Amino acid sequence: MNSLFNPVVAGMIGGWEIIAILAIVLLLFGGSKLPELAKGLGKSIKEFKKASAEADEAIAESKSAAKPADASKTDPKAPGSS
Repeated sequence: MNSLFNPVVAGMIGGWEIIAILAIVLLLFGGSKLPELAKGLGKSIKEFKKASAEADEAIAESKSAAKPADASKTDPKAPGSS
């Protein structure tokens, strides 16, 4: 089977591709603009991780609040339920 049609191999980026992408970015933005771009990217990643953690905490809170405190309230066959 030809490796170009294999989806696992076709999706991978090799060393030469990364070098070519970096060279194009350097040509487009210039050396003085790259640190600013990297700083902005770092802030974006940090903000994304913070929002993701907050969303996970909110989901965990809603799951813990949704759990019934007493089984007799939800189970009609439980002793003591009317």
